This record gives sequence, C-alpha cells and structure tokens, in this order.
Amino acid sequence: MDAQVAIVGGGIIGIAVAAYLAEAGRDVLVLDRSGVCEETSSGNAGALAFSDILPLAHKDMLSQVPRWLMDPLGPLSIPPSYLPRLLPWLWRFMRAGHPAKFEAAVSAQASMMALAEREWSSLMGRSGTKHMLREDGSLELYESEAEFHATEPGWKLRRRYHIPFRHLEKDQIAELQPGLSERFVRATFVPGWKTVSDPQRLGQAVWTYAERHGARFMPATVASVKAEEGAVRVVLSGGEVLKCASVVIAAGSWSRPFAAGFGDRVPLETERGYNTTLPADAFAVKRQLIFPRHGFVVTPLETGLRIGGAVELAGLKRAPDYRRSRAMLEKAARFLPGLKTEGGRAWMGYRPSLPDSLPIVGQAGRERRVFYAFGHGHLGLTQAAATGRLIRDLVLEQSPPIDLRPFRAGRFRERD
Repeated sequence: MDAQVAIVGGGIIGIAVAAYLAEAGRDVLVLDRSGVCEETSSGNAGALAFSDILPLAHKDMLSQVPRWLMDPLGPLSIPPSYLPRLLPWLWRFMRAGHPAKFEAAVSAQASMMALAEREWSSLMGRSGTKHMLREDGSLELYESEAEFHATEPGWKLRRRYHIPFRHLEKDQIAELQPGLSERFVRATFVPGWKTVSDPQRLGQAVWTYAERHGARFMPATVASVKAEEGAVRVVLSGGEVLKCASVVIAAGSWSRPFAAGFGDRVPLETERGYNTTLPADAFAVKRQLIFPRHGFVVTPLETGLRIGGAVELAGLKRAPDYRRSRAMLEKAARFLPGLKTEGGRAWMGYRPSLPDSLPIVGQAGRERRVFYAFGHGHLGLTQAAATGRLIRDLVLEQSPPIDLRPFRAGRFRERD
C-alpha cells in the first residue's frame, strides 16, 4: 500500500481530516495540486461561525434575491450564459426553503455546529494553535428598522438553539465599533462568534501538527479514484497509480466528478466569493462586522483587514470579475468613514455549495472504503474540525457523535 488513507484535497477540510486520522495512528497521504491551504482556504473571512445555523434558503434572504440580481455587482450574481446549467440547482435551492425541509436542515446544522465548536476547541488545544483564536464576537449592522425587523425570525430560531445574542439601539453601536457611518440605526451583537488571526496560517499550523503525527503531503493532481479488490486506486494526472486502503474526497468544488464515479450524482455548485485584503492599519475594526443587506463582512486579521463576501454562481471556468471586489471596497469606504483603501490585494475563491446548505459527510453509496467530506459552502473553516472528527470515526468504524443521515450523499436522489 502507498498509504492507508489518501485524502484528495489539501484545503482546511482535508487538513483537519488528516490531523484526526494521523492522531489515530493511520498512515495518511494528502494530495493537492497547489499545497496546504493555498486555494479557497487561504482567502476566506476567517470566521468560526458556530451560530450560523440558518440555511441560505431562508425567507429573509430569498426576499432580497430579486433586488440583488438587479445589481450586476451586488451580493448575488448569475451570468446569463450560466443560468441554464444552474437551473436544476436553483430549483433544489428553492425547495430547500419549504418549512419542513428548512426546519430539518436547521436541526442538522445546529448539531454540526455544536460539534464543530467542541472539536475546534479540542484540536486547537492539542495542536498548540489556541493563540490564533479571537473571541470578540460579531456585529451585524442594519440601515433601517424594517431591515432589522426582517431578521427577527432568524434570531428567534437561534434562541431556540440557545445561541446568545443582543440587539442594540443606535446609540449603543459605537461602544462595540467606533467610527461607523451614522446610517446604521440598529445592530445585533453575537458574543459567541469567533474569528482566527489568519485562516491560511491556522490551516498550515494544523498541518504541521498532522505532520508531527506522521501525515505526508504529495503535490499532485488527482485524475480519478477507482475501487478494486483489495485496494482503492488513486490515478494521478501523470499516470502514476497509488494504492490505498481507503480514500477521502475533500476536493471542495472539484469533488463532484469523484462522487459521480461511485454512483453519487450530487448537485454541487460553485459559489465564487471575492475579497480585498487591506493593510492592517486601514481602519481600527474591533471585531467582524457583517453587512447582511449588502452580503459582505469586514474581518480584522493579523495579516490585514479583509473585506469580502458576495456570491457569484458561475462555475469553475469563468474568469474572475474583480469589479465585485472593488464594489465591496467602495461600500466599505462609505460604511467606515476614513477607511484607507490603498494597497489592497484582490482575491477570488470557490465555495463548494449544496442547495440545502448542508455538507456531504459520509461514505460513498457504492464503496464503503471511500469517504466524502465536501460541500461546506461558506462554512468550511467553521466545520473543518467537526468533519475531521466524523471522518475519523467512520474510517475507524466507530459510532459518530451526531446523526449523519442529513449529510449523506444520497439525500438528493431520495428527494427527487
């Protein structure tokens, strides 16, 4: 055997899985074309969003879609040429907003988030990375009473799952974030929202920990994964073949064809997210600021001030449209008077997203030696440690700590 476990994908999900399996004594080999946390996991907003239990297909979000689509540089964009391919995903997305499906997804997401918070705390302690954690909470900002009241159903749901938050009046906002524009009339403070000092550096530090337990990395592009008697074959783009006892597919937005090879046709779509990272002294931001009406956040990192978000449903091949980064930067300058907008680095990454906002975590439908860990959407960093724990338990044939039925790959086939 070339490895007991091969992990396809070196983003934060694959690295967390590697850490858990290496701790358990498994011989682990991570395969990635770029490196450890070099692509999508390098540029996210750095949030451990454990309170973010609402699927994207909730009423407040759906009500804003028509307005967003009218603005080509707004929070949501769908290029007309991509729309025909996207229609099946959109149909499933709208169905995910049905009350019964929505409630089930909230319950499943809440269980995943509770596990994620526990596992990240434990993994950071074991890996010596707790100094990278920031527990400053988040501040969600509203420009009108109507916008604030539209979010109330979501906050009521969070209260049901014992997620603490505090609504603020206009005169209370400056205490938590001085220097904001006067346009914000209400806000909500979520004390349990956490961020990290830099998401890429955290991922690479967790990998260093995995390496100390024997995990190995190979720079390679994986062409296919095939099961045969006695082993799972991983075929690389150059023709080399690796034989492994089991394989974990954690390739993010590139996971769909691997799953299809084992009979699991999953509606995985790509949300392209944009950001600009400014120098750290661009503005004295105290905690992550969330602008829900505009679909972006501002995060203070040790490596700079990151302004990003938005959703562009446009697949993997379309060239980046960095006007979207500039549009968010221009809005941020209006919301944070005095923001220094010079010297920023624009970036675009691919979020692997499923219509019901739940990831796929479990075994392949036709092959018990192949495991899936992808489709986390906006929550890859948040749910990485939970996913690592769950995949470890499955590989070791142990009972997972939460019900994995809502996260199985076959759930979409069963609904159609």
